[in-house]
Amino acid sequence: MIKIIVHLFRYFVGALFIFSGLIKLNDPIGFSFKLEEYFGPTVFDLDFLIPIVLPMAIFIVIFEVILGIFLILGYKREFTLWSLLLMIIFFTFLTWYSAYFNKVTDCGCFGDAIKLTPWESFTKDVILLIMIAFLFVKKDLVKPIINLKVQKLIIGTSLLVCFYITYFVLNHLPILDFRAYKIGDNIIENMRVPEDAPKDIYEYEWLFSEGDETKKYITNGEYPNAKGDFLTVETKLIQKGYEPSIYDFSIEVNGNNLTDEILSEEKLLIYISYNLEKFSFKAIENMKFSAEKAKNNGFKIIGLTASSVEDRNIFIKKNNLSFEFYTCDETALKTVVRSNPGAIVLKAGNVVDKKHYKDFSDLNFD
Repeated sequence: MIKIIVHLFRYFVGALFIFSGLIKLNDPIGFSFKLEEYFGPTVFDLDFLIPIVLPMAIFIVIFEVILGIFLILGYKREFTLWSLLLMIIFFTFLTWYSAYFNKVTDCGCFGDAIKLTPWESFTKDVILLIMIAFLFVKKDLVKPIINLKVQKLIIGTSLLVCFYITYFVLNHLPILDFRAYKIGDNIIENMRVPEDAPKDIYEYEWLFSEGDETKKYITNGEYPNAKGDFLTVETKLIQKGYEPSIYDFSIEVNGNNLTDEILSEEKLLIYISYNLEKFSFKAIENMKFSAEKAKNNGFKIIGLTASSVEDRNIFIKKNNLSFEFYTCDETALKTVVRSNPGAIVLKAGNVVDKKHYKDFSDLNFD
C-alpha cells in the first residue's frame, strides 16, 4: 500500500511541477512581473533584486520543470527531494503571506492559464508539502524507472527544449496567450459589465461615542441610527461581485477617458510601451515601417504608455514619429503584450493581430 502511495505522489508531484513550470516558461516575462511585485516596497521591499527578476524567473521555471522530470525518472534522488522540499516550504510561506496579509492577489503559480485566489494557492501548496514530505520520508522507495543513460538523454533533451522555448518567447511572444487581449477576443466586450451582474457587497463597521462608551454598529452601507458622535467607519468586502476579464484598461487623452471611442475605430493600430525609458530602440525603424504600411491601409495609429507627458513629447520629437502617445495604466499595458514596445491591431475592438517589436514587419493589416 505504501509503495502505491509513493508512486501516486511521485508521478502527481512530478507532473504538476512540469506543468506549472512549462506554463510559466511560456510567459517568463509575465512571471518576472509577478516576482517584481513580490520584491516591491509594498511586499518584501527587496528592490535590489528587481533588476535581475527576468533571469531569476527563467531559472526558477526551468528548475521547476527539471525537478519534476528528475522526480518521475528517479534521477539524483537526494538532490531532487531536498530541492522539492525546500522549494515547496518557501512557496507555502509565500502564498500564506500573500493570503494572510492580502499582498499579492494572484501568486502566478500557473501563469495566466489558471487563476487561483491567495487561499487556494496556499491550500494547493500545503497539499503538495504533505505529499513531498511523505516522499522525503519514504525516499528509499523512490527508485529509477529506467537506466542512467536514457535518463541523461531525456534530461538533456528536456533542457534543450526549455532553452529553445525561452529563446522563442523572449524574441517573439508567448506561444499560448491566456490573457483577455489574445487574438480573436474583443476588448470592448471583455470590459463590459452586464446590467444585472452581481455587485460587491460590503459590511460597514461604525464606531460612535455615546456618553462614556464606544458603541459599534454593523450595516450594509446605510448610516446607522446612532445617537452619539461619529468616530470612524471601516469597510470589509464580504462577497465579491462580477468582475469583467478586463477591468483596468483605459485610454486617457488630456485627462478625458476616450476608451470606447478609440477602441470602436474600424481600423486601429496601437503601439504599446509601458515605459518609454525602457523602450527598445532597435524597434524604431520597424515601428516606422509598419506605421506607414498601416496608414496606407486606412488604419488610425496611436501609442499607449504610462510615461509622463513630458517624456512622451521628447520621445516623439527625438524619433520623428507621426502619431501621438496617450495614457494608460502600466500594469494593464504589461498585460496586453509582453514586449516593450509591442503592437496590437484592432478592428472595431476585435484583436486581429499582435506582435513583438522584432515582428512588426509581419503585422497583418488586411
